[in-house]
Amino acid sequence: MTLSDQGVADQAQMAPRRPRKALTIGAVAKLLSKEFDDVSISKIRYLEDQKLVTPRRTQGGYRLYSQADVDRLRTVLRLQRDEFLPLRVIRQELAAGPSVTGLSGNSSNTARRAKLIGTTSSRFTVEEVIEETGARAEFIRELAEFGLVMPQTENGKAVYDETDMEIVRAANELARDGVGARNLKLFKTSADREVNLIETLLAPKLASRNPQRRKEAVESLERMATVLSELKHALLVRDLRRLADS
Repeated sequence: MTLSDQGVADQAQMAPRRPRKALTIGAVAKLLSKEFDDVSISKIRYLEDQKLVTPRRTQGGYRLYSQADVDRLRTVLRLQRDEFLPLRVIRQELAAGPSVTGLSGNSSNTARRAKLIGTTSSRFTVEEVIEETGARAEFIRELAEFGLVMPQTENGKAVYDETDMEIVRAANELARDGVGARNLKLFKTSADREVNLIETLLAPKLASRNPQRRKEAVESLERMATVLSELKHALLVRDLRRLADS
């Protein structure tokens, strides 16, 4: 390489990179659909409504997404798909920074404590749950009949919270492999038994009128919920590994 060629190469390396062009919502949906089958324009709008991404707007009101916005959406979708985290938990993860959420592209195995109080919960109609999860109305009714989701009644209509939304999403994913709502009843039974065990252990503190003792009890609830989740996951993976190796 001649000195002139080297100079050209050095200048090319020193030249500032052009920022990536902002994308429309349609272009973002098309880009993310390569990794996430269920992504859609309406789902991206929904995530924006939930304050998980804030694209800039043109004077005409059109959304424009930066590369950082796309990376953030990709992280949200991965946490939903791979870890079945509720959106309120994902918001906490994003607020905690890249080291926790994996925004830098690295996966994180950091244990997440279940947040049981002090969180806001949105309400959704069955139509919104259907649009967000792709589940059929009949399937959602079956989940309610078996106690897997617990809709409340507001203004004469059934409404679902974020936890219900995540349960429907996970159940619908399993339904694609032939797991019906009736089959999922055993998970509800298992969860009820775990709650009864924890309640037995912590009932005195939870019933206490002492604010400090009650705070400690809630913290114990959150910690035990996280540990139990990890334990069940480990047991399931162990047994499934044996099944795969047999």
